[in-house]
Amino acid sequence: MAKPDFISQLAQQAGKLINSGPEIQSDIEEKVQVLLQGGFSRLNMVSRDEFDAQVAVLNRTRSKLEALEKQLAELTAQIESQSADKI
Repeated sequence: MAKPDFISQLAQQAGKLINSGPEIQSDIEEKVQVLLQGGFSRLNMVSRDEFDAQVAVLNRTRSKLEALEKQLAELTAQIESQSADKI
């Protein structure tokens, strides 16, 4: 629902500015930039740095999980072998 509004606002603003004359190119660029920034802020986007930081956290967490899974498998095998020895 927000996308059509954003696109129509962008097209409307661009049309108004283009009809005003070619000497206002910097004004057009500024207004389009403001519109795009407003649209992007509503999309809940994150910066590349924040994304990369989250990827690093995820990779560390995945490594820890794999180590814990391996440790659990070793402990389970150890308990099963001890149980088998007692039987």
